[in-house]
Amino acid sequence: MNSENIIESIFTPFQESINCEQDVREEIRNIMKDIEKPLREIITTLQIIHRSQMGEEAACGTARNLFEDVRAGFSRLNDVVPEGQYYRYNDHWRYATQRLCFLAALVIFLEKGFLVDKVTVAEILGLHEKSRLHLDLEDYLMGLLNLATELSRFAVNSVTYGDYNRPLQISKFVAELNAGFRLLNLKNDSLRKRFDALKYDVKKIEEVVYDLSLRGLVPNSGGGESVE
Repeated sequence: MNSENIIESIFTPFQESINCEQDVREEIRNIMKDIEKPLREIITTLQIIHRSQMGEEAACGTARNLFEDVRAGFSRLNDVVPEGQYYRYNDHWRYATQRLCFLAALVIFLEKGFLVDKVTVAEILGLHEKSRLHLDLEDYLMGLLNLATELSRFAVNSVTYGDYNRPLQISKFVAELNAGFRLLNLKNDSLRKRFDALKYDVKKIEEVVYDLSLRGLVPNSGGGESVE
């Protein structure tokens, strides 16, 4: 075998591998378009909470219906991603998954008022019991940090339409979330940097509650009357 044939025998399989990978990535990108569409619709639907109390329940119901399309998309994605190669391709869906974790956590907060756990988020997104996909802990935690930022905005906007109870609920919730994150020894750079921003969300919410208390608008525990 001459040198030219040797080079060809070595590099030809490489091109086949590259072509195969590109085909997989293209198929993943197409599926992600179908997942990102309901993602955007959920974001738009839930923006109503920043304008009015009315319609919050209906918005959560609509969001839950849209999550069905998300689950269908991840089911298709599970069939496409080669077995054992999750981390080779997960850059395609990491950001969208973090956003979806945030939205799932927001819906549960609005409906129930508590912090959703990782297993439940995986079920809402359709990432539980998948053979080739799973919900990364980092994506779940990023989603919770995004939730804190959204709630700090929600606290401010709640006051503008006269809901003075909501900032108190948010303040307690985010303070507990912050305490939970402080139990973690975060070594991931991106996650650590995002966590460092949490203190600004906490401060913003505390300022809203403090301003309400100065104006005598903090409801008491008895009957919702203002504190004089």
